[in-house]
Amino acid sequence: MKYSTQTGTLADAKSQCLVTSLAGAQKALTRAAARDALDRATLDFKNEAGEVLSVVLGKGEDVQRLLVVGGCDDEISQAQFRKAADTAAAALAKTQAASATWALHQTSVTDGDVYWRASASLQAVSLAAYQYEKHKSKKAAPLKLARLALLADGRSRASCARAVKEAAALKAGLDFARDLGNEPPNVCNPTWLLKETRKLGRDSNVKVSALDEKKMAELGMGSFLSVSQGSESPGKLIIVEYSGGKRNDAPVVLVGKGITFDTGGISLKPGPQMDEMKFDMCGAATVLGATKAAIEAKLPINLVTLVAAAENMPSGRATRPGDIVTSLSGQTIEILNTDAEGRLVLCDALEYARRYKPKTVIDVATLTGACIIALGSHASALYANDDELADAILDAGTWSGDRSWRMPLWDDYQSQLKSNFADMQNIGGREAGSITAACFLARFTKGMKWAHMDVAGSAFHGGARKGASGRPVPSLFRYLVNQC
Repeated sequence: MKYSTQTGTLADAKSQCLVTSLAGAQKALTRAAARDALDRATLDFKNEAGEVLSVVLGKGEDVQRLLVVGGCDDEISQAQFRKAADTAAAALAKTQAASATWALHQTSVTDGDVYWRASASLQAVSLAAYQYEKHKSKKAAPLKLARLALLADGRSRASCARAVKEAAALKAGLDFARDLGNEPPNVCNPTWLLKETRKLGRDSNVKVSALDEKKMAELGMGSFLSVSQGSESPGKLIIVEYSGGKRNDAPVVLVGKGITFDTGGISLKPGPQMDEMKFDMCGAATVLGATKAAIEAKLPINLVTLVAAAENMPSGRATRPGDIVTSLSGQTIEILNTDAEGRLVLCDALEYARRYKPKTVIDVATLTGACIIALGSHASALYANDDELADAILDAGTWSGDRSWRMPLWDDYQSQLKSNFADMQNIGGREAGSITAACFLARFTKGMKWAHMDVAGSAFHGGARKGASGRPVPSLFRYLVNQC
């Protein structure tokens, strides 16, 4: 879908479909017959947030169809505006219009300027417009809507134009992340993921490379290799380097957990819902999505993205509970549970990140079921060893609606990782499972400004809505935009 700006007023609007509030719709219709049609259609309309009404006026009108969005005539909160925008976007995606004009961002929002309103609107449309039909023999009708214009006056045009540029980049990143996450595991293995990532290298400022298992063994990445050794699909450490900033500027490093399928290994998972373990690479998918968005937006920033891609399978070669491995940092790990594998690939990737002398490091992973118990699907769990970095990520999440909640990273929890036979063990028992996983990773990030996002509850949906959500791409992209 192509986003653009359209300069003018509601009274001047000409569109196949105009998205606006009830008061905005009344301003847009200048002919008496059209106003009468609107009045009849809205007799029983509840002008409340979450309500939307489609009014067909006909091809002879300047505005052929109205999407009247409830609850947007008076000043509303950011949460109410997001609810209204989500409802409007879902309705818009179902229309038969090939083009539409969006004026909902003209609603007054507490602490939400026109740039924020425009950005939130287009993000809602981007999420609602996503389709994944790749593997169906009978595909649903493709989305007819191809063009969406933000209606802007002279004062708001620059802000709307900025929002349009960033929204187009964000949509590209969201679609890329969701496509990767939704791909079935018989297709999406580490080698395929590298092939898809190489497409980012078409940009002249991007370099894509990878470490294979032989190179990782030479470097001493024994923790990473302990996960991939049970699979027929060899592991990869995928590296994307985007040079958008000044040559000597320290890069932001994003690290993603890319377990393309997680059986649990020898510590085998239960069968029900194991199919959802194809989503265990959504951390990788989202850092790649955020990277694509940064590239599309041509952000003036240096960015390095590391994807720890492996498949966790049981076999005669697989790691056993009780095995001890040596990580890239030289620290030894007693593996008590092979289903706690994400931290084993991430710790070597985080150690590898040091060679880039990063400004900040953020890793993203569907790491623990304990995170889902703690926070459900509404927020990602955030851990950080630096308050400024944590605040920047939290602010980006609040701004984008892709929220995180900061969790403790106290040394008190480190004792749960004590091993009698190695420097540490890879699990800390039943208590505080998401926290002890973060504490494990913290042992490999000393001296770096580092944050960890556990997105086990937010990166994908189960049940009838099953599929990758694209989170936390909006939050990561906003963080990168703010760093510029």
